[in-house]
Amino acid sequence: MKTALLVIDVQRGLFDEEPRPFEADEVVGRINQLTARARASGVPVVFVQHERPSGLLQHGSPSWQLERGLVVEDGDSKLRKTTPDSFLRTELGELLLAWGTEQLVVCGYASEFCVDTTTRRAAALGFPVVLVADGHTTHDKAHASGADIRRHENATLPDMTSFGPRIEARLAADVTFAG
Repeated sequence: MKTALLVIDVQRGLFDEEPRPFEADEVVGRINQLTARARASGVPVVFVQHERPSGLLQHGSPSWQLERGLVVEDGDSKLRKTTPDSFLRTELGELLLAWGTEQLVVCGYASEFCVDTTTRRAAALGFPVVLVADGHTTHDKAHASGADIRRHENATLPDMTSFGPRIEARLAADVTFAG
């Protein structure tokens, strides 16, 4: 099955300041392992960057840039978005169609917002999704820790069957790629 890897919103403004997201460095390390394996298999890698009109994540600002620890290569694609949905008002759908993509692997930030929304939208559009269970993260919130939120997403999203395509949570070490 032709696959594409989406790395969502792993940006300096979300990862640099204290407190940092849950397992921030470990998640970046896992993402780098995933992107290396994807590239070696000829699988497209897409880095998605959220942006706002001003302030944190303003397009082109230092906080909008990808996190320093990410390994980005010339052949990787970059995509700008303004909502939690990586498909809404972006060219993601057209890219996936042009590549003949049949499945998505999703990782990044924030588990309960952009990762969740993009995963649901992908399934609604007919894509089976592998959610990288230890490859997405978020900040602690008043109601739940980042670890609890990640656990919740890993349990909840695979239980959604009404879209049709399967959503599967899989550890980064267990994700395989087929170009």
